[in-house]
Order: sequence, then C-alpha cells, then structure tokens
Amino acid sequence: MSTNAPEGYMENGLGHLIPLDKIKPVDLARHELVMELAALAEGLQTAMKRYRDKAMGDVEAFADLSAEKYEAPIGGKKGNVRLMSFDGRYMIQRQISENLVFDERLQAAKALIDQCITRWAEGSNNNIKALVNSAFNVDREGRVNVGRILGLRSLDIPDADWLQAMKAITDSIQVAGSKAYLRIYKRRESDGKYEAIPLDLAAL
Repeated sequence: MSTNAPEGYMENGLGHLIPLDKIKPVDLARHELVMELAALAEGLQTAMKRYRDKAMGDVEAFADLSAEKYEAPIGGKKGNVRLMSFDGRYMIQRQISENLVFDERLQAAKALIDQCITRWAEGSNNNIKALVNSAFNVDREGRVNVGRILGLRSLDIPDADWLQAMKAITDSIQVAGSKAYLRIYKRRESDGKYEAIPLDLAAL
C-alpha cells in the first residue's frame, strides 16, 4: 500500500486519500502487482549498475596491468579494449564513444564551401551542392549531423578553397565529452560468429 497514506487509506494519482473499503478489489490487485514488479525492476537496475561499475573497473585495471607488468598493452584507439577468453567462447569489448561538436570555425568552412559551389560551373556540381546543404542542415535542437559534415572530407575535390574548407572543418572539431560502453559477446557453436549477450528487456 502507499507509504504516504495513513492506515486504512491509499493515495491516488491526484494525491487524494481514498478509504480502502472504497477501492475496488481489482484496483487493489493491480496496484499490488505493479508495485511488486516495479520493486523487482529497481532491484535489477541497481544490480546492473553495480555490475557495470565492477566490469568497467576490472577491465580498466587489467588493461593497466597488462601494459605495466607484462609490457603487452591491449588498449586500442581512443581507449577501446577487447578481451577474449582463452577458449574463444566469450569476448568483452569496451568502447569509448566521443561526443563531437564544432566551434565557430565550422561557419568559416561553410562560407568557403559556398564560394566553391558558386564559382564552379553548374550541372555536374548540383549533386555536391545538395550534399553540402544536407550536411549543414540542423535538427530540431539546432544541431548539425556530425557524420554528414565529416563525410564531406572524403570527397576527392582538388580545389584550394575546398581543401581549406576541409581543414577548417577538421580544426573546428571539439570533444565535448565521452562515454564508455561495455558489451559482452558469446560465440555461437553453429557458425562461430559472436553475438552480444543482451542486457535489456527488449532484446531478450
């Protein structure tokens, strides 16, 4: 029953105190079921947080130990780590995802790109113009798509202004933060491929 209500009453969603004898049995049964399952879910959440903290700490400690004691660094690019069990059945991956943003130099890059498009002949460059405009579109929060803008750098355009614009894009990249992800994989016996061990209800 509600912990905020006096004995013999339950508090409803509007904060009103309702006598227990005025509440339908089905409503009481529903309340008890929801409270029981919610408590179990919160317990699982707490256990998963403890597991995440322990696993992250253990992986970090092993990476440091491997580098210092055995002179065998296992950390990859940007702190990514992959650990494999001796028999190859399990694999643990720690990945560091960086949150990239652009500073004011991105606007300078956009101005240079606009100059390029204006200077170039029309026709064959219409597709590039559409690609550029799409890359610089903002979402509802006013943010640009990082992947699309960085993708412009893969275009092979030997133009001095374009290359200067690409340099401005590169220089404008700032790391606003990072987040570590831990994924556990198990090798399937049928084909030897690794599949993630799901730790969320929707994937079970």
